[in-house]
Amino acid sequence: MTARKPTKAFGIDVGGTGIKGGIVDLSTGELIGERYRLDTPQPSTPESVAKTCGAVAENFDYAGPVGLTFPGVIQKGTVMTAANVDHSWIGTSLVTTADPHLPGPVTVLNDADAAGLAEVRYGAGAGQSGLVMMVTLGTGIGTALIHDGVLIPNAELGHIEIDGHDAERRAAASVKERKDLSWEDWAKRVTKYLQTIENLLWPQLIILGGGVSKKPDKWVPLLETRTRLVVAEMRNNAGIVGAALAAVEGVEKD
Repeated sequence: MTARKPTKAFGIDVGGTGIKGGIVDLSTGELIGERYRLDTPQPSTPESVAKTCGAVAENFDYAGPVGLTFPGVIQKGTVMTAANVDHSWIGTSLVTTADPHLPGPVTVLNDADAAGLAEVRYGAGAGQSGLVMMVTLGTGIGTALIHDGVLIPNAELGHIEIDGHDAERRAAASVKERKDLSWEDWAKRVTKYLQTIENLLWPQLIILGGGVSKKPDKWVPLLETRTRLVVAEMRNNAGIVGAALAAVEGVEKD
């Protein structure tokens, strides 16, 4: 007899400044109740972050699978890069570190990958077949690749080289602010990045996310691509929802 999959799961989204979590209804992708957030501890060492994740979980009456996002490359539960958290994370098993503090078996994945999973299942990419790419424009450029609903994990395509520069150093939303670029000038940089990506991968859809996606009318109409562009719908809950989904469906095959 086949075991029934859980209808809800707990997701925690670990960021450089905040750690937030909530219970997700997996049939709709909506949060059950309010999410809860705590500041990311400083220094953001493995044990301090794991304890904070546990403190977030303690605010909910929940026992079961837990999904956990992390701002870095994750391979089989181990952190391989750590750009915005303490470098002591590199080579650390996030699963082993977090498991004693959480109310069920832990699945971990990259934060952009979690957001991409959420958008493809419940948001702007729902129902789209073929290759879907999510691009989050913020401090850097995060990317996720999902093919026919299956995640291709750890696509660090914000770091491809364009005109001799790391792409995110030219086209991230933070660059617009730092250099005081107009929407038009910044959109030209984003267009060049997206055109480079679409010529390499030929996706069927590109989903645009990140904080700047709250003002899509300012810049999305200025972009020029052959690939259809849509704005992310899940907003600040995408990481939590994608983490919860991964907790039940998994991320990587052994």
